[in-house]
Amino acid sequence: MNYSRARFDIILFLITITLVGIGVLMIYSSSAIFAQKFAQDSYFLFKKQLLWICISSIVMLIAWKTDYKLFRKYKGIIVAVGLFLLILTIIPGVGCKIGGATRWLKIGGLAFQPSELIKLCLIIWMADFIVKKKAHLKSMLKGFLPALMFLSFIIFILLKQPHFGMIILLFSVSMGILFIGGISLKHIFSLLLISVPILTFLAFKAPYRVRRLTIFMDPWSDAGDKGYHIIQSLIALGSGGLFGVGLGESKQKLFYLPESSTDFIFAIIGEEGGFVFATAVILLFVGFAYCGTKISLATDDFFASLFAFSLTFIIVAQAFLNIGVVTGVLPTTGVPLPFISFGGSALLFNMMSVGILLNIAKGSFVRRG
Repeated sequence: MNYSRARFDIILFLITITLVGIGVLMIYSSSAIFAQKFAQDSYFLFKKQLLWICISSIVMLIAWKTDYKLFRKYKGIIVAVGLFLLILTIIPGVGCKIGGATRWLKIGGLAFQPSELIKLCLIIWMADFIVKKKAHLKSMLKGFLPALMFLSFIIFILLKQPHFGMIILLFSVSMGILFIGGISLKHIFSLLLISVPILTFLAFKAPYRVRRLTIFMDPWSDAGDKGYHIIQSLIALGSGGLFGVGLGESKQKLFYLPESSTDFIFAIIGEEGGFVFATAVILLFVGFAYCGTKISLATDDFFASLFAFSLTFIIVAQAFLNIGVVTGVLPTTGVPLPFISFGGSALLFNMMSVGILLNIAKGSFVRRG
């Protein structure tokens, strides 16, 4: 067997550090004026993100040094805590409502999204389920249906928040891990066929979702209101040209582009760094996907392989979902850009995921090609 001494775990770590570095730099650049006006401190969001980076880095190091098998051993406790916190968000008076959605819980002065933890819970549960039920995966009743019921329960709670972007993300990673695990393609295609009318119904049931889809098709039909966001994002990207207007020189961050340091930070990256810098960020996520896949393929432990694949898949899928929204290719979903967007909950999950990937890869060489 041909082995390469290229350590994809180290490359993955370096990519992660680079993305986090780009994130903290762009958060300061995109938020300084906003923070100065509303908090009288241009470093306000920058300092908060640095705090989250410190916390998340410690969590990553702990995950790196913790045997990944412990996540499977204590799966029941992890899933129970995750579901409990997720349910708390939809209880009136407990969940914190921001922008019309109750996705947060307040812990001290920090807001935390349990949906970020539920991603880890779903991945652990799915990977463990596939390993345990490997002999019954082709069966609808013993293989596919139990996994679908667990996923459906999580989706039901997310609909109450609501968090449609997270639903799409969790559904995608679930289908991916079930497919890799050996679930019958017939069952997956059947579910997809059933899901189309259900998703269509859910989309048209809520007027704001209908409006969001309409604006996605033609944002200029309501340029002053609902289409304003994506139009300003496209203006930012277009203004950047090939090499950008220069770091700190963005015009769209001057209160034109909403959420310029969170969900739409990629637009500021494209404006200040141009096509070249935006492409470099995309390539970093491609590199992350490649390294994560290599780590997944390198282990002989089926659970570890599924675990690594799923962690990689959900981070990269989220990145391209965010970039798709910012570039107008996909409807707005409210999904941040991993490692780069301002926010603690997502960064904490992503850094923990990297720590787990590094633990799985530790001490192994990865096969070439």
